[in-house]
Amino acid sequence: MSVWNPENVTDVAESIGIASLNREVVEHLSRDVEYRISEVLTEALKFMRHAKRTTLTTQDVSQALRLLDVEPLYGYESTRPLRFGEASIGPGQPLFYVEDEEVDFEKLINAPLPKVPREISFTAHWLAVEGVQPSIPQNPISTQSNAELATRGPGANSTLAALSGNDSQGVKPPVKHVLSKELQLYFDRVAPAIMDETNEDYRTAAFASLKTDTGIHQLVPYFVQFVANKVTHNLKSIFILLQSMQLVAALLDNPSLYMAPYVPSIVPSVLTCLIGKNLGSSTDAPDTHFALRDFSASLLSATARRYGPTSSTLKPRIARSCLSNLLETNKPLGTHYGAVLGLTFIAGAAGVRSLIVPNLKAYDAHLQRVVQDDSKKKQAEFVVQAIMRALEVLEQDAVPGMQNGHPEGEALKERLVEAIGEVLGTRVFESGRQSLANAVLEKDLAV
Repeated sequence: MSVWNPENVTDVAESIGIASLNREVVEHLSRDVEYRISEVLTEALKFMRHAKRTTLTTQDVSQALRLLDVEPLYGYESTRPLRFGEASIGPGQPLFYVEDEEVDFEKLINAPLPKVPREISFTAHWLAVEGVQPSIPQNPISTQSNAELATRGPGANSTLAALSGNDSQGVKPPVKHVLSKELQLYFDRVAPAIMDETNEDYRTAAFASLKTDTGIHQLVPYFVQFVANKVTHNLKSIFILLQSMQLVAALLDNPSLYMAPYVPSIVPSVLTCLIGKNLGSSTDAPDTHFALRDFSASLLSATARRYGPTSSTLKPRIARSCLSNLLETNKPLGTHYGAVLGLTFIAGAAGVRSLIVPNLKAYDAHLQRVVQDDSKKKQAEFVVQAIMRALEVLEQDAVPGMQNGHPEGEALKERLVEAIGEVLGTRVFESGRQSLANAVLEKDLAV
């Protein structure tokens, strides 16, 4: 017994010219039609469920027919539900048909024309700059952020305040910088690890991560501010100052970070560790801060070489600061030591000849006084060695074989003392290096 009405099979057979069919054949065909329809509906229901729908559409049936390699139906791809009308062609023989939509030509003619579509174009804007979303119309802030900014008093958003009737505030708020929880956790773990004096493994791992991690660009301003705070409030701790400088060096060594915008904020901290007056506590050895100044000078030199071509004022500002500290004799010897290193590394041979050598005669008087003080003699020796390294830069830059009639023996010593002072002139003469003496006395060296 088939659910499919056998009379439908008979009607289809008559429509294609088969006048009479055996009753048994009609029954078999009805069961086959029932099986085929069931198979199509089963596949159509699968498409419906995969589309996360609860309504079966004609599109599902068409896809099922394609899957079963059956030619799909045509003309029923409308997404709107079909309206079927019923007509009677005889007693007990209803006929269902799809009702056509009636169109009023008068309304269709008088209807306004649709708008002409805009021409396709592209515009560009900054989605984020250094991890911060610019406050522009293309990047609207969320409703929650609007509510927060509108109710913050002095820092309220002027536009939102005007809309709310409270536009007396003229201060624009800074752009809110939102960090992910992962970056916040990274900063909270790395910053204390760097300053952990008891665990060298933690410090090594933290610096290694800062040098290689490619996803910490949003944390760069926070690390720069962290270094500035540590340097400002911990001038008596050589360990914290040295770790801060190593943190800056790790950030500069990371090839994935764009550090150029932060160089103006980094240089003051490095200069403080280079030419600061009183670095370290009274319990430290008198010469412990010289290692910090050496590292700061090399860090400042690397920064100037890397970012000097893009900032025309970077090297002159550093050189001006170092020179002014060198010329102030009331500054401690550690400051003079750092100033000489800074000028040597930043300005090179040309800077040594034009900035350091002309001022050595006047500085020699100060050196003679501190050399006689036993408490300062050791630190003065560091300054003398720094100046000697600066003069060696002149020797390396000198043209080989040029003597220009410089004397030898005691006459050479007198010329050196006259040029750079008693202490330094004697030191150059006692080194026994004629080329060094010639480089110091050479006046016509091309700068």
